[in-house]
Amino acid sequence: MKIILKLFISLFLFTEIGVASEIKVFEFTEAELSQLEVRKVRGAENKTNYSVGSNENGNFLKSVADNAASGLGKEVKIDLNKTPFINITWKVEKDLSGIKENTKKGHDFAARVFAVKKTGATPLSNRAINYVFSSNNKIGFSSPSPYTKKSIDYVLSTTKNNLNQWVTVKANVKEDFKKFHDLDVNELDGLAIMSDTDNSKMKAIAYFQNIYFSVN
Repeated sequence: MKIILKLFISLFLFTEIGVASEIKVFEFTEAELSQLEVRKVRGAENKTNYSVGSNENGNFLKSVADNAASGLGKEVKIDLNKTPFINITWKVEKDLSGIKENTKKGHDFAARVFAVKKTGATPLSNRAINYVFSSNNKIGFSSPSPYTKKSIDYVLSTTKNNLNQWVTVKANVKEDFKKFHDLDVNELDGLAIMSDTDNSKMKAIAYFQNIYFSVN
């Protein structure tokens, strides 16, 4: 994914978030979707299609990436000393089986959530943890992006175990920035969602729901 940080660390909206035991980031409503600008990755032929829906557990975002790559981002201030855990509920209906995700030709994921920390004056100087729903690797696998070492891909779910099934996962973002970037991060600056298939030229379908930060 070419210059993936430039896409997402140039964040779109600013939301000041107060102190709470749980900090919800996205509402996944039509109104919110209309406010979040969709940015296509440079070189991608098409944009990922995003739409909202609902089920018995609330609102969700559906993504369809058909030889496409674009994402949704929101600039938020998350106090990682108070709410360090990111919680994500997601599902991959159609995955990208067979690609090598840690190579440039195969660096696609049906579902990603980027946690972003600003560490410099320009977007490309910043750092990200890219939490992914992998189609090929095991849970716990991590690797720098083949396009920039400033973004780390970290597998929280895999379709090897949960294809077309809702899965809820949790990660300690503060600890992950220390582990992968050797940074002591007190405040996160933004979050972004993406489904991309521009390298593999394949099609993926995924869903995102109930993304929030918590105390534990």
